[in-house]
Amino acid sequence: MKILIVSDAWEPQVNGVVRTLKMTRRELEQKGHQTELISPLGFRSIPCPTYPEISLALTSEREVARKIDHFAPDCLHIATEGPLGWLARRIAMRRQWPFTTAYHSRFPEYVETRFRVPTAWTYALLKRFHNAARATLAPTPAIVADLRARGFHGARLWSRGVDLDLFDPSGDREIATQRPVFLYVGRIAVEKQVDAFLRLDLPGEKWVAGEGPERRRLQARYPEARWFGVLDGPELARLYRSADVMVFPSVTDTFGLVIAESMACATPVAAFPVPGPIDVIADSGGGIMHADLREACLQALRLPRNQVRKRAEQFSWSAATDQMLSALQLIPRRQLSGGGKIPAPVPDSVA
Repeated sequence: MKILIVSDAWEPQVNGVVRTLKMTRRELEQKGHQTELISPLGFRSIPCPTYPEISLALTSEREVARKIDHFAPDCLHIATEGPLGWLARRIAMRRQWPFTTAYHSRFPEYVETRFRVPTAWTYALLKRFHNAARATLAPTPAIVADLRARGFHGARLWSRGVDLDLFDPSGDREIATQRPVFLYVGRIAVEKQVDAFLRLDLPGEKWVAGEGPERRRLQARYPEARWFGVLDGPELARLYRSADVMVFPSVTDTFGLVIAESMACATPVAAFPVPGPIDVIADSGGGIMHADLREACLQALRLPRNQVRKRAEQFSWSAATDQMLSALQLIPRRQLSGGGKIPAPVPDSVA
C-alpha cells in the first residue's frame, strides 16, 4: 500500500512523536509498504510560540492538496492536530476520504498548565478534530478508555515499541562521581514537572538529559545536577545504562517512550501512578509507581535489573505497526483522483 502520513512534528525535533513516526515508517517499509510524509520541512515555517524548536508550516489548503495528489495514497493517516493536520483533515473531508488520526499527547493538560485554558475547551476542539476520522489511535489502554469516556468515538489502541538493539544493558557507561544516579530524560518544560524531580531529597546525584524552555531557569536553580542537553541514540543509551533509576515526573504523557528505553537498558523507572506509566510499567517489576515520587525512587533502587529488561522486551515496533496497519482505511479508488482541484465543501457533520 501507499501510506501517506501528515505530521506537524518531524525532524529536527527530538521527541516521542517524531521517534514514533520514524520507527513506524521504518517498519512499514520493511513490511513492503510505500510511505510518504508531509511535514513542515516541505514548506516555509515559523517557530511555535513558547516551543521555538517546533515549526509551524505556513501553507495553504491547495499546496497541501497538491502534495497529497502527487503521492496518490491508498491510505491517509493524520498524526498531529497542528496546521498541516487540520488542512489534511479538511481536504479529506471535502473529498469524502476515510482517514485515521493519532492522539500522541495530552495536549489539553499541557495548555491548561501553560496558559490556564480549561481542559474542557481544548478537549472539545480535539474531539471535533478526531471524530471526523474512522479511528483515533492512542498509545495505551488507559488513554483509549479516557478518550472514549470523553466522547471520542473511534479511539483504539496503537502501542509503542523500543529498539532493543540500540537500548541494551551492555556497552559503555558514563562515570558517576556519586552513587546512586537518578536520571531524567525528556523535554525540559513546565508540563513535564522536571522540578518535581530536581527538588527531591535523594542520595547520590541527579542527571538531566534534554532541552526546553525551562532549562535555563532550572539549571540556575539546581547547579548541582549534571546537565547533558540533547543526546542521540547511542549517547542516550549510554546514559540510561549508567543510571541507577530513571525518574519520570510527568503526569500528562500518554505513553512515555523514555520509560521503555530506560527499561530496555535495564534501568528501573520511578513514576507517579498516572496514565502512561500505569500501562507501560504496570506490575511488571520494571519500575515503581507511587504518589510520593521520592519513595518511588528509593524503592526502584531495589529492583533486579534483569527483570527490568524483561518488561521492555514486551514492546515491539513490529507489533505496534501491525496495530496501526489494522486501523488504516483504504481510500476508494474512484475517490483517489484529486487532480489538484478541491471539490465543493461538504458539511462537517461528523465533527
